[in-house]
Amino acid sequence: MMCNEHAYVAAIEKLLGIDVPIRAQYIRVMFDELTRILNHLMWLGAHALDIGAMTVFLYAFREREDLMDCYEAVSGARMHATYYRPGGVYRDLPERMPQYRPSKWHSSREVEELNRNREGSLLEFIEDFTERFPGCIDEYETLLTDNRIWKQRTVGIGVVAPERAKALGFSGPMLRGSGVEWDLRKKQPYEVYDRLDFDIPVGMNGDCYDRYLVRIEEMRQSNRIVRQCADWLRANPGPVIAENHKVVPPPREEMKRDMEALIHHFKLFTEGYCVPEGEVYAAVEAPKGEFGAYIVSDGANKPYRVKLRAPGFAHLAAMDEMIRGHMLADVVAMIGTLDVVFGEVDR
Repeated sequence: MMCNEHAYVAAIEKLLGIDVPIRAQYIRVMFDELTRILNHLMWLGAHALDIGAMTVFLYAFREREDLMDCYEAVSGARMHATYYRPGGVYRDLPERMPQYRPSKWHSSREVEELNRNREGSLLEFIEDFTERFPGCIDEYETLLTDNRIWKQRTVGIGVVAPERAKALGFSGPMLRGSGVEWDLRKKQPYEVYDRLDFDIPVGMNGDCYDRYLVRIEEMRQSNRIVRQCADWLRANPGPVIAENHKVVPPPREEMKRDMEALIHHFKLFTEGYCVPEGEVYAAVEAPKGEFGAYIVSDGANKPYRVKLRAPGFAHLAAMDEMIRGHMLADVVAMIGTLDVVFGEVDR
């Protein structure tokens, strides 16, 4: 979700040559990592459910709801946020979290407990989440990591050697699960990743079980990154979007009293802005792998061409090779370990 927005706006910013305020960079990185956790929770719950473990699905979606509330708090939408904008982010982090209200389903006492960690700002809510989330991951691992049935369904299934993984165009956890330490956040740092302390988990055997372990550890590392970003953001106020009004709409109060700001606003919302001629590719380490945006501009107010490089297409293309020699039941485990979304394949 927000990671996909990130690649697109990063490509536009490259063509325009505009700088993003440092606070906006930290906010982007924090939400990239919250998105990674959201993605891996969805993957873990669905993958486990496919193989026959139902409880994990309910546990994972319990935590997803908290993070969806963070999305909604900054953008007003649970999924299609449009929060990242060329030049920064739409607005600063809110000082108050939305709260539950009593209803015929929840009594006042229940609502008071539900709102216990929502009394403060979004940052305080996120900090509370980072403190309890490692314990939640421990719960998932208690259910699965040494579970005899889980290991029978995943160990030695869909083995891909490191060289073959690179040849097939794997990226993200699929590549790292095969033992290749490649992560754009470390190898080609963008935003403020080079200022943060985190590790890149790498598998050894290249099977479904290793890819599971890599994603579990990625959630722990993302939690570390989110906490570091939250600590920095609490201590460093500042602008969250560039002040170039040829690209970024002026503040609404300014538009009401300044004629020039009103003209900028009118032109931006009627014809948009023109991007210099050229071509650009920008990529981010999205939860499923390398997500890139290739944009060709002919100098008009709309791109001449946009090509999105989604990781799922390359991973699904390897399905035939990975499944050979296995049983039909292993197809389910294989599709689960690919973490594929058919929307990005079918487009």
